[in-house]
Amino acid sequence: MTLELIEKAADWRSRLDACRSKGQQVGLVPTMGALHAGHMSLIRRAAGECDVVAVTDYVNPLQFGAGEDLAGYPRDLARDCELAEDAGASFVFAPPVEEMWPEPPATTVLVRGLTERLEGESRPGHFDGVTTIVAKLFSLTGRCVAYFGEKDYQQLVVVRRLISDLSLPVDLVACPTVRETDGLALSSRNAYLTADERAAAPHLYYALLAGKRAVEDDGVDDPDLVEKSMTESLVRQPLFELEYAAVADPESFARPGRIAGEVRLLIAARIGRARLIDNVPATPPSAAS
Repeated sequence: MTLELIEKAADWRSRLDACRSKGQQVGLVPTMGALHAGHMSLIRRAAGECDVVAVTDYVNPLQFGAGEDLAGYPRDLARDCELAEDAGASFVFAPPVEEMWPEPPATTVLVRGLTERLEGESRPGHFDGVTTIVAKLFSLTGRCVAYFGEKDYQQLVVVRRLISDLSLPVDLVACPTVRETDGLALSSRNAYLTADERAAAPHLYYALLAGKRAVEDDGVDDPDLVEKSMTESLVRQPLFELEYAAVADPESFARPGRIAGEVRLLIAARIGRARLIDNVPATPPSAAS
């Protein structure tokens, strides 16, 4: 099936309804464009598990704060369509802003409890923009299986709760983070990195691994010490400006008093124009199966 580019919301829904009327299962891969190998892995998995793959390609202004990179966010729709088709997509939905929001939205979807720490604290209002646009895309798409990457782990958990709370007809599939050979998590914002910054960028992942070793190899159960190990690892790289290095419960994002079971280690830092985030799970020896 040749890929079809769709700009109108009504056309998007009618095409997908037609597929469902034939008994076809729709796989949805929401993106903000600037597709890379991480997105391709999501599309390929959706193509392997669903009859039809629908990709959204929309840079959502609601999730960008003042002074963030909305205007400069990388965009190349023609390339995105080629990559999406090669990976197995049937449809790409790339609406203009005025199609999505003919008027400034008066409605905001808020997921309390999961959005106050970490990314929510560093980027006030970010998650409200994410959950609002994701709810709208789910509404426009209809029943589907949605594929999200673990690289944006907090977003993944927030969207899962959104689906549950609103009883949306969406099955969410979490997919592993895709990395370069040196460990750097794939991100559209990696395009901002200079050669020197790109050489230093994998140290964000190495800092996470330092925390993971502290938990899993050394049996450290004090979150302060684990966070210290991540911080000390990253600050050796002068190009980075650390925002947070955190230990969190993988479902609630609460900071545990002691590490007694699986936790999520999360980190965010700026390097040049780019703001990069990453995460890994960590399980203490006492809780490992």
